[in-house]
Amino acid sequence: MKQSINPRFTTLLCFILALALIRIINVAQPSAIANFTPIGAMGLFAGAYFSQRGKALFFPLLTLFISDMVINNVIYGGQYGFIYDGWYWVYGTFALIVLLGNVLLKKVSLRNVIAASIAAAITHWILSDFTVWLSGGTDIRTQLPLSRDWAGLQQALAQGFPFMRNFLAGTLAYGALFFGSFELLKVRFPQLSVVK
Repeated sequence: MKQSINPRFTTLLCFILALALIRIINVAQPSAIANFTPIGAMGLFAGAYFSQRGKALFFPLLTLFISDMVINNVIYGGQYGFIYDGWYWVYGTFALIVLLGNVLLKKVSLRNVIAASIAAAITHWILSDFTVWLSGGTDIRTQLPLSRDWAGLQQALAQGFPFMRNFLAGTLAYGALFFGSFELLKVRFPQLSVVK
């Protein structure tokens, strides 16, 4: 008799959903650590462990979308509309983080998770702040739009650096928790390992 529920897939999906729930809870509790988020770890985790790239992209992006809907329309009361401006840039960046996990975490180890977390945080920082600059974001020193030159881009990156640092810390912390937990589960339950 063929097993109808794949324990590895079900476990991975539960981990992704847990990360999304943590994200919603973190946003609901105002904190001095803005951007200390599990989404970087969620992307890397999915890229590393889902054996099919389509699933690795689809499930975390769907989970990100659902958590965005809850955050934007329940926690923030829809003050940013149905979904925030520039969401497509965020989702594109997140897809790149999933692909980084797929490429950099072929072998999951502490060193590789740290390297992938750093790469994910830098990718998120540069692309997110580039889009802030590109869309005419505000220079917090002057409260005017960022200048459309190298100095304006540098200012956008400088303004975003504290958020990148927190994104990296969140990716490392949640990555350690979830990668470590799944690796321990694989030892305890060998059916969670990929059959070669």
